[in-house]
Amino acid sequence: MNQSPFKPTRRHLLLSGASVVCAVPAWARAPLLGSTRPTVSRFKLGAFEVTTILDAGAVLDGPWPIVGEDRPQDDVARLMRDNLLPEHKFQPGCTPAIVNTGAEVILFDAGNGANGFIPRPDGGWLARQLAPAGFKPEQVDVVVLSHAHPDHIGGLMEAGSPLFPNARYVIGAAEHDFWARDERLAAAPGSLEANSAAQFRANVQPFAAKTTFVDPGQDVAPGIRALEAYGHTPGHLAFTLDSEGQRLMIWGDCAHHQVASLAEPGWHALFDMDKAQGAATRRRIYDMVATDRIPVIGYHMPFPSLGFVERAGSGYRWIANSYQLL
Repeated sequence: MNQSPFKPTRRHLLLSGASVVCAVPAWARAPLLGSTRPTVSRFKLGAFEVTTILDAGAVLDGPWPIVGEDRPQDDVARLMRDNLLPEHKFQPGCTPAIVNTGAEVILFDAGNGANGFIPRPDGGWLARQLAPAGFKPEQVDVVVLSHAHPDHIGGLMEAGSPLFPNARYVIGAAEHDFWARDERLAAAPGSLEANSAAQFRANVQPFAAKTTFVDPGQDVAPGIRALEAYGHTPGHLAFTLDSEGQRLMIWGDCAHHQVASLAEPGWHALFDMDKAQGAATRRRIYDMVATDRIPVIGYHMPFPSLGFVERAGSGYRWIANSYQLL
């Protein structure tokens, strides 16, 4: 049999390969899947294990006047632009933290719940995120409240029943006394003060018999101490954690934006009940964690809401944790 004189050239091979590629059906292209974001993060602090849980994902107008209430809006917009952030919208964290000390499971703040500052479906995720985070509600031994705004106490109740049936509760004595007064309910309807007072009556007072009231400097549990952070509310507390020589601060609402609050701690915050004291507290707390190089969980910092603070000019800068706490 005579062999064909045809010998394939490089051009023939390239054209042949192209025809095979073109023959791949269109269904092989991957569909768009939509954006994702983490909702649970965990790390070790000495003998403690710390878990942060995202409670809300809303994008809000701002950060002005939430931060910079006393400044022209353009000042805040310029600061956002200089830091490559949108000028008129932001996405705050709402981040409860669970500390497993080995002896107790301690929850710091309970999120928005069904009717908090960021209600469902955009907030109030803590109840459904407990299982993915590895916890059952009945495993929580202690619930510690930094203060009594709705995005911190809204999640204490679920469908009219306590979400954490076996827990005892801890709140600052000054904070509790302030919100327990009947005059709080007389605030302007729809105001933050009126909403906080109503949620305090519904979500905090039912646990009075199981509540411990603490003052700054007192221990919540071994290795966990309350720290005065007044101004945002009259009894707002931060908390320091110490375990096997490692330290952490949970500072509650000492910041509402990762750039504006730290770069300009003297700017007024809309939700601070005492503006001057809130600004003084920010400077004191930021200076403390920057000087001592203490990692921080900031409730409203971008999730996982864990980072460090350094001095930057006349203000400060938030440095998100990457692998420092591995």
